[in-house]
Amino acid sequence: MTAPELNHTRDRIYVDGAWIPSTGAGTLPVVNPFTEQVIGTVPEGTAEDVDRAARAAARALPGWSATPLADRVKACAAIAEGLKTRAQEIALTASREMGAPWQLAVMVQAGLPVIDFASMEDVAGQVEWERRSGNSVLVRQPVGVVGAITPWNYPLHQIAAKVAPALVAGCPVVVKPSELVPGVAYLLAEIIDAAGLPPGVFNLVTGTGPVVGEAIVAHPAVDMVSFTGSTRAGRRVAELAAAAPKRTSLELGGKSASVLLDDLSADGFGNAVAGSLTGCLINSGQTCSATTRLLVPRARLAEAEELLSLFAQFATVGDPMDPATQQGPLVSRVQQERVRAYIREAVDDGARLVAGGPEQPETAPTGFFVKPTVLVAEAGARIEQEEVFGPVLTVVPYDGGDDEALAVANGTPYGLSGAVWAGDLERATAFARRMRTGQVAVNGGAFNPTAPFGGFGQSGYGRELGPLGIEEFTAVTSLQY
Repeated sequence: MTAPELNHTRDRIYVDGAWIPSTGAGTLPVVNPFTEQVIGTVPEGTAEDVDRAARAAARALPGWSATPLADRVKACAAIAEGLKTRAQEIALTASREMGAPWQLAVMVQAGLPVIDFASMEDVAGQVEWERRSGNSVLVRQPVGVVGAITPWNYPLHQIAAKVAPALVAGCPVVVKPSELVPGVAYLLAEIIDAAGLPPGVFNLVTGTGPVVGEAIVAHPAVDMVSFTGSTRAGRRVAELAAAAPKRTSLELGGKSASVLLDDLSADGFGNAVAGSLTGCLINSGQTCSATTRLLVPRARLAEAEELLSLFAQFATVGDPMDPATQQGPLVSRVQQERVRAYIREAVDDGARLVAGGPEQPETAPTGFFVKPTVLVAEAGARIEQEEVFGPVLTVVPYDGGDDEALAVANGTPYGLSGAVWAGDLERATAFARRMRTGQVAVNGGAFNPTAPFGGFGQSGYGRELGPLGIEEFTAVTSLQY
């Protein structure tokens, strides 16, 4: 499709209700991962920028926390309307800056943030803001100023999933978006500015994690940090926050299992394999909750391999702006090389390549692409244990029935998502209840954007979305009578 030109170069940050220059002189490049060309720049923010933003948020806290809940909800509704109005611009920005295929950019990258803000009215009504307990009244109060540090894979949704509930809870925010895909954060700031929120309630500072991110975490005016990103970076956030100490919510990596039980019919097995591959490849595999492990009974391994080698051919790789494209490039050359290295090492370590591989796709001579790749490996292999964050599915055969399948499913350090497929729904549900993971799709159940999202183990702690997502930004005061 032919799309209008967008402004990917920004020379301001948003602090205390105004667009102001950064105190630093540096800029960071914005690269189109399909063309591999620099298409813009954003300010390389500083610790001084964070200080200005955090102090502005602290000044805004008394007024915003005292604003009636109904008015805070109305503000989120106004932001949702602004997001709807600029949906095409948001989708185009996500497609250009991180390579999201057009259909995904429209439905997910632009669509989910609207839900995040628009759902606040219903979700806020599910929160128990006050309740009696003996001679006390328990009151949920805003936790304070929130620092939100967000990734590049769902660049606006991950911001919205923090900002919307924080605002409803009465908390001003300081946001650091990914420096790789910053454009959608600027669009949100423009929408919030137009909505007329009080100065300091929303602040945006661009920059790198080691500078801006760490300054947010360490700033004494920031009461809580909500972080989404890698487990490695999450450990650093927790370490810095512990020095205060201050509350953290960490949504980290995943290595989610899609488990096929042994009672599936031929049709059911085929649907489960297709659904699992789709769950792996969405957003080019750059999804923390992607089902990147497919557990199959060893007796049906050959059947699974045959289906996957066929299905992988239909994952069309190409120009994100082509409506036929199902998989775009990865976000950067660093990510591309990282994923390719995992594939090469897995094959060297004995994994069997069923589809794809580390080479550049023939249909896409430029761009940070990785072919949709299917490998077969035994439980415990590195490719089965570690998050790859690319379009790589590891098929893991198991013996011994449900108990062994469960042991393999629960056998990584992560626990963010998962799926189970069975001919008998009660059996599938019983299996799902034993999985140590934050959410489980049962027989193809759809993602629920208003249900709590978060994980176990190295997938982090805390929950986003739904009423628990609002409660995450509150602290309880006990009024004793």
